[in-house]
Amino acid sequence: MPHITLDYSPNMEERADIAALCGHLRQAAAATGVFPLAGLRVRAFAASHVSIADGGPQHGYIDISIRLRAGRDPDTRKRAAQAVFEAARAFLAPAMQQHSIALSLEMRDIDPDLSPKCGTIRDHMQKADQ
Repeated sequence: MPHITLDYSPNMEERADIAALCGHLRQAAAATGVFPLAGLRVRAFAASHVSIADGGPQHGYIDISIRLRAGRDPDTRKRAAQAVFEAARAFLAPAMQQHSIALSLEMRDIDPDLSPKCGTIRDHMQKADQ
């Protein structure tokens, strides 16, 4: 049940295809083998108001947050976080060469006892495979 959320400055929409970045990160996360495909969620939200560094409007950022159910060992989480970060970095490389951009990522565990879930995505994925 990994949820990947991008929080970004609005000026990033002029610098990168945010929808394509979401798809790129979903594929990178799936390729790690750490995240179950049916549980992957990638979404992005532009901040309504920002003030970055010295306050100049040329600065931008993308902050990536990955939340996933607890139970994976630290090395596995580190490897997965690094893979997703490197995918974002590669995707954004052209924009970062031309613009002032900060890129960050944080992965956090979700306590399964405090996070009830239900859904039918897996059922529908299985039907599509038949």
